[in-house]
Amino acid sequence: MKYLSIHRGTLLASALVAVFLTTGCDGFLTETNKSSITQDNYYKTPEQAESAINGLYPTLRFFTSSAGYGENQWVSLELLVGHAMTNGQSDRNRQFIAHTAGSEHPAFRDFWNNLYYGISNANVAIANIPKIDMDEARKNRLLGQAYFLRAFYYYHLVRLYGDVPLITEPVNASSPELYPDRDPAEAVYDLIVSDLKTAEQSGLPNTDASGRVSLGAVKSLLASVYLTMAGHPLNKGEEYYRLAAEKAEEVIDSGWYTLFDDYAYLHDRAHKNQGEFIFQVQYQAGISTHAITQLITPENEGITPFGDEYGSLRPINEFVASYENGDKRTEEQQFYFSKYELEDGTVKEFGEWALYKYWLDEAAGHNGDQQDDQNWTLLRLPEVMLIYAEASNEVSGPTQKAYDQINAIRERANLDPLSGLTKEQFREAVWRERYHELAYENKAYFDIQRTRKAYDLENNRFVDVVGFTNAQGTTWTEKYLLWAIPDSERQTNPNLTQNPQW
Repeated sequence: MKYLSIHRGTLLASALVAVFLTTGCDGFLTETNKSSITQDNYYKTPEQAESAINGLYPTLRFFTSSAGYGENQWVSLELLVGHAMTNGQSDRNRQFIAHTAGSEHPAFRDFWNNLYYGISNANVAIANIPKIDMDEARKNRLLGQAYFLRAFYYYHLVRLYGDVPLITEPVNASSPELYPDRDPAEAVYDLIVSDLKTAEQSGLPNTDASGRVSLGAVKSLLASVYLTMAGHPLNKGEEYYRLAAEKAEEVIDSGWYTLFDDYAYLHDRAHKNQGEFIFQVQYQAGISTHAITQLITPENEGITPFGDEYGSLRPINEFVASYENGDKRTEEQQFYFSKYELEDGTVKEFGEWALYKYWLDEAAGHNGDQQDDQNWTLLRLPEVMLIYAEASNEVSGPTQKAYDQINAIRERANLDPLSGLTKEQFREAVWRERYHELAYENKAYFDIQRTRKAYDLENNRFVDVVGFTNAQGTTWTEKYLLWAIPDSERQTNPNLTQNPQW
């Protein structure tokens, strides 16, 4: 049945089991199809439980998966915001910039299917691993990872689509949940919080240099969830701002993570899963790679060994200009670059800004190895610091500790510290810092949703998003504060209603 597309991970009997391949970076890199495996004959040993949990991680790679000429899930989510341009060859990308995508747009389907695929596999693991006779501490750590990943996938689903089917048990062709209704968003958030609290008590290590889920990742994601619940659409307010601040503070005070002193460490091979990185998607040359360098290279500049340079996402000048004067992040080859020197000394001037934040030198240049394997970052310390600053300010105004968080990020960027701000001024200072520090990390669209504010680049202020016309001439409507339920799913499942205006 077609609707099984979102639940295909539940049918582990005839689907995919991913196995962990030990490598230099200790990542989760290879998937192996074992079509003879069934749920009944598979979940018997501790090793099978471990393998099943390792198999939950590869789904995270869908964020950086490519779907056409310069079309990519990460890019789609960024283009909606209006702070990036794209090449002239992708209608899919241009539709996201102009907010003209219809409910049949492939990105809506790709996110939906991949997120439910991850949830389905997590449900199978959560249902079956408790039955295995094995060391309880090890079992709990494995289940903690499954609960975290299920929460992570649902956190994206509920923010993108609002009310969604809440599936917590394995589904097969005879299940009553094969054609589910949409559940209220608040119920989905309740499950997310419950799953993360379970993961928090599961005995996970504080940090994990291999890229697996850690206690630090659980607490960081929970802080983000509480911050979102405090704002739109649930509007739970001060209590949840307090919860977000408390959880973020636990991460900050733990000392488990430290800010890098060089922005280059954000996108090189040597600093994966360390420093300020809390949770990343794992890649390694020769085993699992992606196309980010190709995507961010200005179209057909000839500065990489790749056959195509897509120019899929490039920062617009107005966004780079919104940084304060002297901000190190806007210096050449920090977060952005406008030229590149090749091995023979030739300097290519782009005539526009490009995103250096994810550039991998080893893969690029005429002698690059074409192995695009920089990790994709999902959570890092500056986000947690800014969650604390924003949430604590909503509870009690700007405290010294809140200033310390934002000023540490500003100090790294060679900016003067902030002081003497009102609660409202501090709030906007944190929002602005989120846009500048977390730029193009798939955070901005979700910030727009929860605050209902847009960053007016021309006037360096925040305004109501609905009715605002951004720097690219696109006017925001209520419609684009949620994504469309994919046509393909609604055609198969008549119980799925559509979001307003779609």
